[in-house]
Amino acid sequence: MALCLVGTMDIVARQDAPTARFSSGVQLIEVYATVTDAAGGVVTGLRPADFDVYEDGQLQHISTFAAGEAPLTVVLGVDRSSSMAGERLALAKRASQAFLRALRPDDQTMVMAISGEAEIIAPFGMDRERQIRAVGGLDPWSTTALHDATVAALDELERAGGRQALVVFSDGADRYSRTSATQVVERARRGRALIYPIVLGKERPPLLAELAVTTGGRSYLLRDARELERTLAEVAQELRAQYLLGYAPATSSQPGWRSIRVVARRPGARVRARDGYFAP
Repeated sequence: MALCLVGTMDIVARQDAPTARFSSGVQLIEVYATVTDAAGGVVTGLRPADFDVYEDGQLQHISTFAAGEAPLTVVLGVDRSSSMAGERLALAKRASQAFLRALRPDDQTMVMAISGEAEIIAPFGMDRERQIRAVGGLDPWSTTALHDATVAALDELERAGGRQALVVFSDGADRYSRTSATQVVERARRGRALIYPIVLGKERPPLLAELAVTTGGRSYLLRDARELERTLAEVAQELRAQYLLGYAPATSSQPGWRSIRVVARRPGARVRARDGYFAP
């Protein structure tokens, strides 16, 4: 399963991921990619020679590579709107607590409650057990301003830095957000976080599927809330099985959108990765 993330920076050195050192002024594009087989299982043990990375259709030289478990910076968005009342919210809280326990002590975590507003109930830096207790105290309230909450979570991740992922689940479509779907996608494209939307219900809003594809995450549609705990466990596992591919672009230096395509040279292998970035 997948996660991918692209960062563009003029760097002296990276302290939050296992990358090489570069001299000042060199632009590095970082892509986090998940590779799965035809059955959906995670493929591990690949090397740089097993990958091709293309920017705007042009093959790039992979100058940085890492496989494994660099620390994560994760925001977990929990829908606590009125429609989640009862068993759904109880199962959601239990699954969220299990997800937090599945992450490592050196991972940064934040929990955001989603209703008519985005409320940070467990900020970065809070002890993990206190975060788990904060989730347990959630009660149903208000509507689902999902667009606004998604943008707020991405803003928090941007400030925190690191290898970023947003895991968010909801039982329905957005209601009463001030932010449009187009604005949410634009914000996701300009960020670095992988987005994992999980929908409890019969239909998946097109926006959530687009966010997953755009950022290299994965979207889920669950018809039974009892599947949530297993799904969040899969996401936690996937976040641990990704590859970092870094390159200095060999394409035009003009500002604007750059497309990215990552290919794994393994029969039947499938790659999920961010589809591009904005060049400054």
